[in-house]
Amino acid sequence: MPTVTVSPGAEATTTLTVRNDGDIVEAYTLEVVGDCAAWTTVDPQRVSLYPGTSETVTVRLAPPRSHEVKAGEVPLGVRVLPAEHPESVAVPEATVTVEPFRELRARLEPGRRRGWLAARFRTSVQNRGNTPVDVVFSGKQEGEELRLAFTPERRSLQPGESAEAGLRVRARKLIWFGAPATWPFEVRAVDSEGADKEGEQPGRAEPLPGEFAQLPLLPKWLLIVLAALIALLVAWFALVRPEIRSTAKEAGTKAAQEENRERPQGGAATGGGTGGEATAGAQGQEKGQGATAGAGGTGGAGTGGSGSTGGAGELNAQQSSETIDVQTGAGSKQDKTYQVPAGKVFGVTDIVVANFQGDEGVLTISFGERKITTIALETFRNQDYHWVTPIRIQENAKVTASVTCSKPGTPATGKQASKCHQVLNVSGVLSDIAP
Repeated sequence: MPTVTVSPGAEATTTLTVRNDGDIVEAYTLEVVGDCAAWTTVDPQRVSLYPGTSETVTVRLAPPRSHEVKAGEVPLGVRVLPAEHPESVAVPEATVTVEPFRELRARLEPGRRRGWLAARFRTSVQNRGNTPVDVVFSGKQEGEELRLAFTPERRSLQPGESAEAGLRVRARKLIWFGAPATWPFEVRAVDSEGADKEGEQPGRAEPLPGEFAQLPLLPKWLLIVLAALIALLVAWFALVRPEIRSTAKEAGTKAAQEENRERPQGGAATGGGTGGEATAGAQGQEKGQGATAGAGGTGGAGTGGSGSTGGAGELNAQQSSETIDVQTGAGSKQDKTYQVPAGKVFGVTDIVVANFQGDEGVLTISFGERKITTIALETFRNQDYHWVTPIRIQENAKVTASVTCSKPGTPATGKQASKCHQVLNVSGVLSDIAP
């Protein structure tokens, strides 16, 4: 049999002549052996010959277009088996040259990505041809708004082998605000090696379409939210905060007046001279003394009587500041207090409350048995109250900060706290009670 050249996916034929050199009628069975057997047939597969006669059979070769059929020379053998004399079997041979073909199949995953400046894709390619290839990846984008970079840019593949390459797509400039921009691009996988070989066509995969959706750094809705927040802050400082401070001041003044009305008032005596006047100390009346006190001359006594500031029954007045620290677990309530020392009167003029974690819940501030205010923790981070007329707290009475914690907040560290944490600072004048 002569040498045969065949292209995968096509068909080629050759012939084989079988001759009976024996002296009896013989039947011959023909069978293809070797690497070509899977895609080679003999027609007919059985012949009967008289002595001294011969017959030509057709050997048909039809290799599939597959990477499994490697390019190059492949041996072909046809076994001729006589029925009457099997020991006289013969295997004539020939050489089949399988021509090379190149075919690449590529895929881009995912087909679309979004990002502010860059995104990553993955390109996979398979050598579906029957000869080794050297694959080069390339990309194209109209307008050149994008830069495309492959890692690696070149891969060598054996028949049937697959490989992947990373693709990084990066825009040349940011979009600060406005609508998103969509940049389509193409990716190609080309066999550069076949183009240099005479008679061969380079393998190339179909262009792979991709798309990068570039997002603005500051979307429109964020600008709207920022404008709304600024408007709310302006409204807070211009309208709401002064109203809260005014309401707190009125509440403190009213509480002090109610306290003074609850105590019996003593008579007052006036004295001559430039110094002024004095009234009976409220503390003395509470003890049942009922005495009045007066002052004369140039050294007049300080104001009293109403019980709003240090009076005739209070001595050694000095500024004082106390801090109450309350830590409460979620879903629980915690009370912390400051008790006015025995023999002292505390005239409160200022309160500063810190909710520095942004906890959620309720805070109640009480002076003795009187509730001063109840506020929701989520409405503030720092809050302060001030009174021109001090609120007097008697000896052994307590300043109480009661916190009911709904949800601990997140401080500046960025990690949510395990407990609610409030700090209350109470300032004013601490005075002795005269004996």
